[in-house]
Amino acid sequence: MTYHYRDAAGLVASIEKWLIERVREAGASGGIVGLSGGIDSAVVAALLKRAFGQSMLAVSLPCGSSKSDSDDAVLTAKALDLPFVEIDLTPVYNSFLNAVGGTLSPIAAANIKPRLRMTTLYALAQNRSFLVCGTDNKAERMIGYFTKHGDGGCDLLPIGDLLKREVRILAEHLGIPDRVIVKAPSAGLWEGQTDEEEMGLNYEQIDAYFSSGEVEEEAAARISRMVSSSEHKRTLPPVCIP
Repeated sequence: MTYHYRDAAGLVASIEKWLIERVREAGASGGIVGLSGGIDSAVVAALLKRAFGQSMLAVSLPCGSSKSDSDDAVLTAKALDLPFVEIDLTPVYNSFLNAVGGTLSPIAAANIKPRLRMTTLYALAQNRSFLVCGTDNKAERMIGYFTKHGDGGCDLLPIGDLLKREVRILAEHLGIPDRVIVKAPSAGLWEGQTDEEEMGLNYEQIDAYFSSGEVEEEAAARISRMVSSSEHKRTLPPVCIP
């Protein structure tokens, strides 16, 4: 497989400038991000800190999450000296499940978690005149590997054009803790869940598809189908004009 990656320093400078411009245009004062304990959110948090200093907030939002993820969020916040809070959404999640009577499928129940996190981030953002920054990279965004109106619900996508390997390159450049960089990517929807196992693809294949198109035929066909079937996640709802 052939890969074409961009320079870390150049990407950081470009994204930092873009963040400042977008926040200024919105009349906001900074940015907020959910800090999951994973690499993508760590990179976004580091970029926000560079762009806005103390006018940003990283928020850990455990929701029946593993302790290791919460620990890694704290580790990242300390390593980067981030303004940081933790809000445990587990009681809210359990109350929600009780309210709907336990009739949801496992995936429908799991997707409540990112939607609760989105609601929390917007409440905190509005209170501070911040914009909500999402953490989806290009691979996740293009194949639709995100929850609609959950982690896909945001104002800005700072790393939405970055391949997964580019995110790792930026993480190393920005001083993200090694433990966060090397851990298996996971949306944390249930215990033991990993991105690559759920997608049925690895990030190297997805990077190659969007970088050079040089990927195995079976993987290319699967990625193409995922891009097509998830288009509704990347566009505004269609309006019926009678």
